[in-house]
Amino acid sequence: MGELRSALDALAALDLDELPDGVLLEHTRELVTASHRIAAALTRVARRVDVRGAAEVDGAKNATLWLRGHARVSGASASRVVAQGRVLELLPATARAFTDGVLGADQVTVIAKIATPVHLDLAATQGIDVAAVEAALVQLAGRGTHRDLELAVADYLAKLDPDGPEPDPTEERSVTLVQHPDGTWTIRGELDAVGGQKVATALEAIAAASRCADDQRTRSQRTGDALVQLADLALASGRLPVLRTVKPHVIATIGVEDLIDPATGPGAATTGTGTRLSAARARWLACDATLTRLLLDPDGLPLNVGREQRVVPPHIRKAVEHRDQHCVFAGCEAPRWFCDVHHLEEWTIHQGDTSVENSALLCERHHAKVHHGFRVDRDDTAPPGARWRTYRPDGTQILTRAPAHA
Repeated sequence: MGELRSALDALAALDLDELPDGVLLEHTRELVTASHRIAAALTRVARRVDVRGAAEVDGAKNATLWLRGHARVSGASASRVVAQGRVLELLPATARAFTDGVLGADQVTVIAKIATPVHLDLAATQGIDVAAVEAALVQLAGRGTHRDLELAVADYLAKLDPDGPEPDPTEERSVTLVQHPDGTWTIRGELDAVGGQKVATALEAIAAASRCADDQRTRSQRTGDALVQLADLALASGRLPVLRTVKPHVIATIGVEDLIDPATGPGAATTGTGTRLSAARARWLACDATLTRLLLDPDGLPLNVGREQRVVPPHIRKAVEHRDQHCVFAGCEAPRWFCDVHHLEEWTIHQGDTSVENSALLCERHHAKVHHGFRVDRDDTAPPGARWRTYRPDGTQILTRAPAHA
């Protein structure tokens, strides 16, 4: 291991800017191969730790928990390493190619699908030489793309059981939400063919409806916004299952001083999942929300809980929807059911009243923009379709042609 550390130290000290492009690419290729070999070695060692129960020495139940707790590996990565070590005992050709650096962990995961107990039983029943299939897949993986390998494995599995029962789609679906210390979230998951089509169709429809002039978002950013909008629509419908006698909703707790202080920085509010939010984000949530006043003693214990109140009552929202029809941010035509009702003069800071005159429809994305420096103003003297003006944080106006239906 000392030689390995020395080699890694030498790699870290290498001045990459001195390498010609061709040499740099060859260096990259060699590093990919080396990383595959190291991953294979780790998989082999983790398998021995699992088989021998060596993790018990450090008080861990198994190799997966040891990797998570002692090596600080994520749960998903630790599970994959251990699972690959188990399945590679059934796939010797794949194991050799992995050890030689020809295959990586991602390719091993794909080939491993042919070695599940169900698929091995089906192959044995039909007299299929699994070793020959494995050898062909390893050869393809060494010269083709990762997508080629995925298609080949999928084709083999489909032909292995063409008349078998359709798989339960719920067994092919999994979504994991991981919240990070800074409050952001990572989403990982898999969907079956039909379920994936449903989700993709819904997100594509929402993403298309939220496009506006000069939209610079990437496709992944538009899809992320669409997923949040889908959740907004579901929460606003009031038809989600009741959880512990309360309809599901986003909870944010903030001191009244922070709520009305425009200078308050990050960390002013706390969500129901423990995330810290800035005062600006809390005011954005509070702009069109249900509020409950909590009176606490010096030790933080509740003394009094006030009645819930909606900032924007239904009758004002109906009037604002009738007037605005869609998001009023320049160039955006997101429909009214995508939108929050925004206070032009913030009721938390400027004592703005909750009225039709002081309200505007803004979609979730542009509502956030307005609470982070942009501004929308209404001019009733302008012709219909041009009565809303949008200004950047520097005060310049965003100009766009009027909507076609104006």
